[in-house]
Amino acid sequence: MNLIYTILAGLAGTLAMSIVLHLLSMVTPRIMPVPRLLGTMLLGRTHPNGSLSRSTSAVVVGMLAHFIVGILYAIGYLALWESGVGTITASWSLLIGFANGIFAMIIWYFFFMIHPKPPLIKLERYLVEMVFSHVLFGFVVTYTFYHLTKPEYTFWQ
Repeated sequence: MNLIYTILAGLAGTLAMSIVLHLLSMVTPRIMPVPRLLGTMLLGRTHPNGSLSRSTSAVVVGMLAHFIVGILYAIGYLALWESGVGTITASWSLLIGFANGIFAMIIWYFFFMIHPKPPLIKLERYLVEMVFSHVLFGFVVTYTFYHLTKPEYTFWQ
């Protein structure tokens, strides 16, 4: 049952992160819609001027990839918790989210470095935003998992 709860928590965390980043991209000049960026890069559809693809297939592929990765990260959290590393608490969620963000930042950096035609974005700013968005992801995943499993202790530790 924990695996099903973990998948649901991973979906919730990814959805929360995607919504916040999408809203931020609507009110700031930054490009933060991860699914569009991911789909553009995975399908190799960067426009000649360096902009992101707006095709439905790029958005769908990016969205699927993003949610699959979110579920895999959540499964990683479960593996840590079940092996005795960390607890399902607010403080742990922020720590694991931060570590997860550093890991995501490294992966995105190398993805941009090896990609034959990456989109033209302010990569340094994007990578920093990834760290903070993963803190939110870690919190939502942990909070959701906590409420689904109902452990005998308080979340706010």
